[in-house]
Amino acid sequence: MKGSEQGEKRGGEEKVRAIDSRLLKCYGDRPWSPRFPSLLDGLVHTILSQNTSDVNSHRAFDELKKRFPEWEEAASSPVDGVEAAIRSGGISRVKAERIKAILGMLRARSGSFSLEFLGDMEASEALAYLLDLPGVGRKTAAVLLLFQLGYPFFPVDTHILRVGKRLGLMPAKATPERAHDIMDEAVPDDIKFRLHINLIEHGRRVCKARKPLCSKCCLKEICPRIGIEPVEA
Repeated sequence: MKGSEQGEKRGGEEKVRAIDSRLLKCYGDRPWSPRFPSLLDGLVHTILSQNTSDVNSHRAFDELKKRFPEWEEAASSPVDGVEAAIRSGGISRVKAERIKAILGMLRARSGSFSLEFLGDMEASEALAYLLDLPGVGRKTAAVLLLFQLGYPFFPVDTHILRVGKRLGLMPAKATPERAHDIMDEAVPDDIKFRLHINLIEHGRRVCKARKPLCSKCCLKEICPRIGIEPVEA
């Protein structure tokens, strides 16, 4: 790596750590721990969280587990049964079909309903495996691997995409796919989990899509947008 590239990388990391430090003071630390008892539980919940609120996705997941305590039962149920269980999560038909397809693929590949073997894979290998599953995109895979296994990925949702562009962490025209690559590289592994959660919190509370509260922003001293009329990102 050339000297200029090394300097640029160091400068980028310093900026990311400065952002993390300020958000840490504002929102607190976020110690890592798995959220679900199994990787498959985590994946299904992440699928249910797509394009809906946390409240709705939690309700849909709880109802799904109530009706089908074992994944084998959900796999054996018609799609209509799974759809009925997760209706509160929105886009229920599409999500039910995806869940059924994933369960069917796991049974065909390994004869079981488990993803625990991902913990024995290298991070890149586990990512590739998940991306090969029906309805699993980069964000869904990254969320599962970061939250359940602590693997060094940085999921990019709409809040992080918006806030990241405003902070200059990524180009204004960066696609979500490109944003994942940029943030995976830019954010040090030791703060990926915390910064991911705190950036989302900041996007919800302060750096909103419309009428961001710039005067109350704990990042205003280092945000290149301060002093510029905010626009929807």
